[in-house]
Amino acid sequence: MKLSKRGAALIASGVVGALTLSACGGGEDEGSGGGGAGAASSGGSYSIYIGEPENPLVPGNTNETEGGQVVDSLWTGLVEYDAETNEAVYTGVAESIESVDQTTWTVTLNDGWTFHDGSPVDAQSFVDAWNYTALSTNAQGNSYFFSNVAGYADLQAPETGGAPAAQEMSGLQVVDDLTFEVTLSAPYAQWPTTTGYTAFFPLPPAFFDDPQGFGEQPIGNGPFMAEEPFVPGQGITLTRFDDYAGEVANAETLEYRIYTELNTAYTDLQGGSLDIVDTIPPDAIASAEGEFGDRFIESAYGDITSLGFPTYDERFADPDVRRAFSLAIDRQAISDAIFQGTRQPATSFISPVVDGHREDACDVCVLDVEQANQLLDQAGFDRSEPVDLWFNAGAGHEEWMQAVGNQIRENLGVEYQLRGDLQFAEYLPLQDAQGMTGPFRSGWIMDYPVAENFLGPLYSTAAIPPAGSNVTFFSNPEFDALLQQGNAADSNEAAIEAYQAAEDLLIAQMPAAPLFHRTNQLAHSDRVSNVVINAFGRIDTAAVQVTE
Repeated sequence: MKLSKRGAALIASGVVGALTLSACGGGEDEGSGGGGAGAASSGGSYSIYIGEPENPLVPGNTNETEGGQVVDSLWTGLVEYDAETNEAVYTGVAESIESVDQTTWTVTLNDGWTFHDGSPVDAQSFVDAWNYTALSTNAQGNSYFFSNVAGYADLQAPETGGAPAAQEMSGLQVVDDLTFEVTLSAPYAQWPTTTGYTAFFPLPPAFFDDPQGFGEQPIGNGPFMAEEPFVPGQGITLTRFDDYAGEVANAETLEYRIYTELNTAYTDLQGGSLDIVDTIPPDAIASAEGEFGDRFIESAYGDITSLGFPTYDERFADPDVRRAFSLAIDRQAISDAIFQGTRQPATSFISPVVDGHREDACDVCVLDVEQANQLLDQAGFDRSEPVDLWFNAGAGHEEWMQAVGNQIRENLGVEYQLRGDLQFAEYLPLQDAQGMTGPFRSGWIMDYPVAENFLGPLYSTAAIPPAGSNVTFFSNPEFDALLQQGNAADSNEAAIEAYQAAEDLLIAQMPAAPLFHRTNQLAHSDRVSNVVINAFGRIDTAAVQVTE
């Protein structure tokens, strides 16, 4: 989700009756096609900290922050997202996305976009990529995002075994090189806004020749290209794509450097051997602004940190148990003690940066020890056995998860064991495999600025792994129906009403306990400038300038 520096018309982030959406602008910024829209201004090389990506760098199977940051440097989608408003803008591959009924959408592409190998970015490259991602036998983690396209169900293998009924979704049709039609299974006026997300990126013909090799050395259509393979445990250096159809990147090369420990990355930043760290360790928050001055950046962040519950585990199958654990946590105390007050206690599943957030929506997201113990007693929970508390290693989570554990022990009389030995790339697959033996740290950053994105991808039946990110394995038909009702609404107000009703059901069932909403906290060296991070937690790597 690379941020654009150009002006353009906004796609409504809500429904607001906008059924015909097209780009407009002024002066030399008008349009986005044509090749080489901008010129490099600084050259040089700079480095960014990341953790180990979970999977090879394929958009359809990249749904976590580490790989997502790299993929966003390598690809540009149909739309992008404005740095200040978070709304979708027509500065990507799409010239327009139009519909008269909110169900059948005509996508018209700008001419002149190419992949890094010179092959054209055309309608077929989107349709082929989306069909591949949706097909269940390909086990792509972003399959869920196509579940509202007509014919998606036919690409899912039966639970009883056997092959999918089809290999291509009936709702995707190529009209010509620069036009394709998308027919949804139900009206969804917000659909164009979703198409800037990673799952919707195009793929060149070379991908289908060797998907595994492609993931090691991807061929995208973004401002940077991979001229060498990704090296697990080390990272990858990307090179500026001078034939990019958007604004050409400022820097000549960009190094993504993998660290297993956030503190080590931060120390390298302090020493000048690393240029950008997008997360400040908890014990450095108080001193970071004083140390880095205007090179310390805080901004709005569309995220949520939750304590997920393994609903498949007998101990946590009862909603009263899950609600009790939520009531036993003093979120403000942890924010003040561990994060210097920089985490906002979450009282909603929906982030404050999108329409639909409600203050104090969650009645069990506050500390109430008496009610917590009553619920735990009602559920007959065995307090004599400790609970496992899971989190990924090396990313600054141990201290606050220990604080959660201490509160559970003090307020519920239940001992705990910290399970924080797995790196991120090991932790995520264990979640997908129902390997959590107790509550676990769960983080989510929005993919697109719609309230549904904090609900459907995390808690709908269609998003249960491997198709999506519902790692609590919560499933409720009423919840699914309310999401569909919101998606099909003909006004922003009606959509939000349905999404909030779905959220109310989540609060009653509590598959995860909302804990915090964060702010972006980034610091960079004096070697770089024009460092921007958006509400999706993505650094605009093309905008960064090397100053020496």
